[in-house]
Amino acid sequence: MKEVFEGIAKAASRIADALAHDDTGYSDNKNSTGDVQLKLDIRSDYIVEEELSRIPTVHALASEEQEQISPIRTGGEYLVGYDPLDGSSLADVNLSVGSIFGIYENSFVGANLAAAVYVVYGPRIEMVTAYKHNVELWRQDRSGEFKFVQILRLKDQGKLVAPGGTQQFWYPHHKKLVDDMFAEGYRLRYSGGMVPDLHQILIKGGGLFSYPGTTDKSKGKIRMVFESMPFAKVFEMAGGLALNDEAGRLLDSVPEGHHDTSPCFFGSKNEVLRAMRAYGNKLD
Repeated sequence: MKEVFEGIAKAASRIADALAHDDTGYSDNKNSTGDVQLKLDIRSDYIVEEELSRIPTVHALASEEQEQISPIRTGGEYLVGYDPLDGSSLADVNLSVGSIFGIYENSFVGANLAAAVYVVYGPRIEMVTAYKHNVELWRQDRSGEFKFVQILRLKDQGKLVAPGGTQQFWYPHHKKLVDDMFAEGYRLRYSGGMVPDLHQILIKGGGLFSYPGTTDKSKGKIRMVFESMPFAKVFEMAGGLALNDEAGRLLDSVPEGHHDTSPCFFGSKNEVLRAMRAYGNKLD
């Protein structure tokens, strides 16, 4: 696993350099879901594939930017699902973006997720790893090395709300949930980037990030293999919850395809359980 983390760190340094200096415009290509790719999406995907392909323990790669799984070598121990540049459309206005990695054994299902990593490219470059028993924050120093900062833990209750999805298409019970939380003094923190928004909730100690099913996209937008299951690993290990709209653990997910999506709710325990009650789920 150490080799995989080191490969991700190398890729992150190269992606940070691309963000600082490369073209932020659109390419002529579309990704697997038909979205027009930014040049930075393509460049970041190439960097991650190049770095992780060098690691002897990596068996296969699945990218949010590619339709098919890419076999790397027989005998490798890990399958890595990744979003090379989450929130890439924010790069041209100089907001924080990120990369997400799920490191699986045998197959891309939640039960086989051995570790998760994400990287935030902001004023500082930070990496969060969820492996074995701890969620750890690492920060890049002036030499380009990632240095350990602290172990991260969530409080049972937070103060932040990051509600994803187009409000026009929210179901009434979801809108009421969000409106009620704002009325009680919860603060809005939503950039349009999953990585920086979830990172803020984690660093600040708690709150609720939601990307629900909507009237136009009943299964939401967040992809399980590349996004929701890796973050579920992070939030559960940090003492929080990561559930779908039926109160099921995201880490119990068994996607039929590696681009499948699911509604998702991440955060500290009180807020996520409150969301489940708002959705009519009976909790034990």
